[in-house]
Amino acid sequence: MELLRGAIRTYAWGSRTAIAEFTGRAVPTTHPEAELWLGAHPGDPAWLHTADGEVSLLDGLAADPEGQLGAVARARFGDALPFLMKVLAADEPLSLQAHPSAAQAVEGFEREERLGVPITSPIRNYRDSSHKPELLVALQPFEALAGFRPAARTVELLQALAVSDLDPFIDLLHGQSDADGLRALFTTWITAPQPDLDVLVPAVLDGAIHYVSSGATEFAAEAKTVLELGERYPGDAGVLAALLLNRINLAPGEALFLPAGNLHTYLRGIGLEVMANSDNVLRGGLTPKHVDVPELLRVLDFTPTTEDALRPATYCDGLERSYDTPAEEFAVSMLSLDGDHLGHEVDAPCRHDGPQILLCTEGSATVHGKSGALTLHRGMAAWVGADDGPIRLVAARPSTLFRATVGL
Repeated sequence: MELLRGAIRTYAWGSRTAIAEFTGRAVPTTHPEAELWLGAHPGDPAWLHTADGEVSLLDGLAADPEGQLGAVARARFGDALPFLMKVLAADEPLSLQAHPSAAQAVEGFEREERLGVPITSPIRNYRDSSHKPELLVALQPFEALAGFRPAARTVELLQALAVSDLDPFIDLLHGQSDADGLRALFTTWITAPQPDLDVLVPAVLDGAIHYVSSGATEFAAEAKTVLELGERYPGDAGVLAALLLNRINLAPGEALFLPAGNLHTYLRGIGLEVMANSDNVLRGGLTPKHVDVPELLRVLDFTPTTEDALRPATYCDGLERSYDTPAEEFAVSMLSLDGDHLGHEVDAPCRHDGPQILLCTEGSATVHGKSGALTLHRGMAAWVGADDGPIRLVAARPSTLFRATVGL
């Protein structure tokens, strides 16, 4: 068991304070810090604090795959850690995006390899051959757009904006089944010539302004979001696409699970992400980065969904609250030490013999494993190899840790 130092990723939409404050560093930072990667992704692995100095988690796994990963995980996923944990801090909206299925990721990666597209190329879609199901748990209030809203509800929103330029698109959505209508409308907007967008997007923004000014409340959050996106990305088709997605607010501890093909963007907030160990992203707008429309349309799932369907069920076992997802690569839980759990060692429920990453998000706790003990304060993480579990915890004050491990 060792302390784990995450790798910080700087993107324009990140925060100059959130991750630095979380990890106990000075603020503001020189660059916006968007993500803290705690895992063994080849693009930016975390670092183990060992007696011999810092060692890349990648190198640590390679040196002792059986001890670190365990027989069960190795049999299923080979000698690679199958999940990646991140802390994400969004001060601005991320790009509109989706992730491929397992089959799509393999096919896309092999295709771009055959074409000789460099892994680091800005037009590369598939940087690895893995799919990327992901769970996001809010650490602070978090706002997102995710999943195509049922078409009838979207028709109500478009009608409420009272923009005559939207009438043909309302008819398009009306005239087909939900998935077919959403596909047709999204495709029409995402492939529209720029001169057409330069007329339609401002008209929609004017409608949103009038709607908000009227004091109407039913779609106020959606209208304000469209105005924010339109200000940041004038004339972008992604502003229109945002009208088709569920607008979601998460309180701390609440979560979203995003399967393959789910179109989404995170608007603002701080959250914990756990995903399959992949960096594959297909973008659909709200970004200056590469947007491959045909490839995006190939991976998108236009089946309508609701906010409730995107929120995973949770179940409790003593101090542990687990988030139920179908992902095989990861399992995520929140360990809450309070009340009767304080002041003495308590066993963390033991799921299986796989590796674990523990992240302290509130308070402080001492983690005991077979090889010794580590004290984690807010913003600190630990790597617990498969041969070092099960673990016990002790805290003197209310504390929260998140645990990521291999899916059951």
